[in-house]
Amino acid sequence: MAASTEKYAEVIEMTSEPVTPSAGSEVGLVILTAEPDQVPDNVQELPPMDGGWQAWLFISASFVVEMLVWGFVFSYGIFQAYYTSHPPYQGKSAVAIAAVGPVAIAFQYVEALLLSFILGRYPELHKPMMWSGLILVSGSLLLSSFVSQVEILILLQGVFLGIGSGMMYWPSLFLVPDWFTRRRGLATGIVFAGSGVGGFVFPFIVQALLDGVGFRWTLRIWAAIMAVCGGLAIPGVRRRIPIQSHIPGQKRLRLIPRNLQFIHNPLFWAFSFSILLQAMSYFPVSLYISVFTTTISSPLSASIVLALFNSSGVIGQILIGYLTDRMPYPQLMVISTLGSSIAAFLLWGFADTLGRVFAFAIIFGGLGGGFSSVISAGSFESAGANPEQAPMAISAVFVSKGIAAFVGPILSGILLEAGKSAAFGGRYGKFGFGPVEIFVGTCAAATSVSSLAVAAMRPRLNTM
Repeated sequence: MAASTEKYAEVIEMTSEPVTPSAGSEVGLVILTAEPDQVPDNVQELPPMDGGWQAWLFISASFVVEMLVWGFVFSYGIFQAYYTSHPPYQGKSAVAIAAVGPVAIAFQYVEALLLSFILGRYPELHKPMMWSGLILVSGSLLLSSFVSQVEILILLQGVFLGIGSGMMYWPSLFLVPDWFTRRRGLATGIVFAGSGVGGFVFPFIVQALLDGVGFRWTLRIWAAIMAVCGGLAIPGVRRRIPIQSHIPGQKRLRLIPRNLQFIHNPLFWAFSFSILLQAMSYFPVSLYISVFTTTISSPLSASIVLALFNSSGVIGQILIGYLTDRMPYPQLMVISTLGSSIAAFLLWGFADTLGRVFAFAIIFGGLGGGFSSVISAGSFESAGANPEQAPMAISAVFVSKGIAAFVGPILSGILLEAGKSAAFGGRYGKFGFGPVEIFVGTCAAATSVSSLAVAAMRPRLNTM
């Protein structure tokens, strides 16, 4: 044994099944009281939880994966503005073009539950799944650069990109509980902040590339960026608790566990409904804020607004993630969505100058973007006495967000078309965006109400 071995050594029992640590415990670890020279050769010291260079290396690598995956799809508004005003997509259905980004986001979210089942049964597929996802993402972007039909663009830059991005992303998020318990909210918030950082930087890069080389070479360059940066980040997404290779003939876990306790928990359904409502308000803004800005100012201003919107989410995600470790998360849900509702009704509703759009993007982006940091806390509480099911609970919650990520922008596109053709005007709801602004504000306000229901359920459930 190395000299660093202490009297109390952590020994992991190597199994072919995944081990998920519960809060405040080390599931799968056995503590032996022995002298160093009495410890068997198969002893393996585990990296510490909630700190240490290996834990933060994992968070850093996961942050980069988050930045690449979500930062790009959250920048689709720049592509949308370009596609609708340049050949070969100029003059094509605006609703169809607007569907590309939401389709990608929806697939990324909806596949989470399926991937959690697959990785629960085949835990050794974590890394192969991430590498396969990276290949699919880069290949989809590359092939997208050669097409001229909206339908094929939806398939490549929407469906296939979304599936590949989910395969890259979810394995890293599922491993956060491996490394963090006491500081899980902060760690999750830092990972989620990657989407905001990417959303801040990427719009400027995408806009510069579109203006300089057109959309075809922009997609090809971005395929290369994804391949290189993703290839550097994936090796850092490591397990804290290693697993043994599957022994042929050994029985595996069921693909779908027999008893998913969290689905019988009313808190889970109330929480999922709140997530759905909040996403219905958030994603239309992320998609249409740049389109709205171009009606007031230039494409560069649209990039700045989208960057402000996404970067504000970085602060919101880290701050709310930090606060979830210290106060009840339903309170944060109410504050975030109530502020988002007021911002949508007043700031965006009466926006007719670039300054007001900037103010709305910062406030709504920070509050709405930070909301996602409560998902880990709510999902773990929904799992209750079955913390090993928490990753599946998180995945199931994200399914509702994926549904909203598709439905919300599509409904907003229909409302926008109706607003442009109707006499909806005056000082409120410029350029036909009035119905969209009312829809966004209403969904955010409804989330505040449903968050109160989540808060009301917690004491009853905790006393069962």
